[in-house]
Amino acid sequence: MFPKYNVIVVGAGHAGCEAAVAAANMGSKVLLVTMNMNTIAQMSCNPAMGGVAKGQIVREIDALGGYSGIVTDHSMVQFRMLNMSKGPAMWSPRAQNDRMMFAAKWRQMLESHPNIDFWQETVPGLLIKNGACKGIVTSLGLEIESDSVVLTNGTFLNGLIHIGEKQFGGGRAGEKAATGITDQLIELGFEAGRMKTGTPPRIDGRSLDYTKMEIQPEMTK
Repeated sequence: MFPKYNVIVVGAGHAGCEAAVAAANMGSKVLLVTMNMNTIAQMSCNPAMGGVAKGQIVREIDALGGYSGIVTDHSMVQFRMLNMSKGPAMWSPRAQNDRMMFAAKWRQMLESHPNIDFWQETVPGLLIKNGACKGIVTSLGLEIESDSVVLTNGTFLNGLIHIGEKQFGGGRAGEKAATGITDQLIELGFEAGRMKTGTPPRIDGRSLDYTKMEIQPEMTK
């Protein structure tokens, strides 16, 4: 059913999208696997690209042929250069983006690449043969072979959401966690941990008085 791929990328967040593009641009045949094709390159809490330390990374990705900067330019709502009161080494470019336009542009660019295929399914395990990773095993039991596998599962790997004193599994609000791979990696000798991120509360725009707010133009320094 499947050809043997040069690279399989598991997870289609920003890192997974860039990993797929990097390999595809080098001539590799790539399969990008995601739990949900509708959330490819979705911006989660803060719809921004760049910022302190991160803006430089986006520029480096751009210099290496990545798509993040290009997609940002197409979907940008506002651009600011942060820390202008400090020295040039501290200046940090940051763009606020239209979340839906950002994801739609990413998917359009990925789908137009001839070296990238897509598959929508959960990946609970890696295909290990003779001590080496030879592909992935999907939740339906399909074995897809490849020369290499790149894991960019992010917060979904054994993801845990905390709301007050309540805890439940999830990669993002309303989306299930990805289980299986973490336990397998531990069995193979890897160490696993969990890093914390914080989600700000959502505000109903209808409750705000915009007349008392300062307008920040699209291009501001």
